[in-house]
Amino acid sequence: MAETRKALGRGLHALIPELPPLDPTRETPPVRDVDLDLLHPNQDQPRGSGEGPALDELAQSIRAHGVIQPIVVARRRDGGEGYEIIAGERRWRAAQRAGLLRVPVVIRDIGETRRLELALIENIQRENLNPMEEAAAYARLAADFGMTQQQIASSVGKDRATIANYVRLLGLPEDVRNDVAERRLTMGHARALAALTDADVQRRVASEVIRKDLSVRATETLVRQATGTDRKRRPSDTASGDVHVRAAEAKLRRTLGAPVRIVQRGRTGRIEITFKSPDELQRLYEQLTGS
Repeated sequence: MAETRKALGRGLHALIPELPPLDPTRETPPVRDVDLDLLHPNQDQPRGSGEGPALDELAQSIRAHGVIQPIVVARRRDGGEGYEIIAGERRWRAAQRAGLLRVPVVIRDIGETRRLELALIENIQRENLNPMEEAAAYARLAADFGMTQQQIASSVGKDRATIANYVRLLGLPEDVRNDVAERRLTMGHARALAALTDADVQRRVASEVIRKDLSVRATETLVRQATGTDRKRRPSDTASGDVHVRAAEAKLRRTLGAPVRIVQRGRTGRIEITFKSPDELQRLYEQLTGS
């Protein structure tokens, strides 16, 4: 247990080996046309590709101009016929909708870890992710692949400060995160709320923002007014914005199936696990103790 704490203190990248970068000197694979029905969705794609107007618009564009950017694929892991899509599942779905029979692809030899990493980055770069999905994806890149904020920023084409701001959102209470995910609160609202360190105060302010339909600037003012109360209640608690701490929270939430929050106070802190019923408490107890 002591070794685990020591490693976590250095960041989750200390526990997970860093992936080697793709070799930039390696010859680029050729583009070839492949039958559309030989392509299969990536089973590890972190989120479905969605439907709706955006896909219809892409299908219209493909119908008029074809698939401009090749779809990146790899041989199927189960050894079956065809290929698994690594990047470009929306283009594949839109091409189906457009009535195409063949599409351009680039076939890569990609290991399991790199396959999932590329799928995750492709998922992040889509425009229709909500802020919480994007934040969770950044945390997963840190937790599962040992990437730093700067490495994540370089991979998705954003600056490091933007990644840090998204990761901080994972420290918000679950109900506030849901408000952000369902777009009742914007990214700007969420960033302002993340400056507060008490979950109850965050909930109260978020509720007022939604009820009064406050702007981001008005929310920032409300947060400044609430900060005095917040500091009185928890004078030295800080919800860390460190990408590896937030990634640890995300992993604990997935493992336990319950809201988890890590709060740091200098070199010490606590882990908060929220349960909503006696049955859930019993389940968590049995899961944590192995009984």
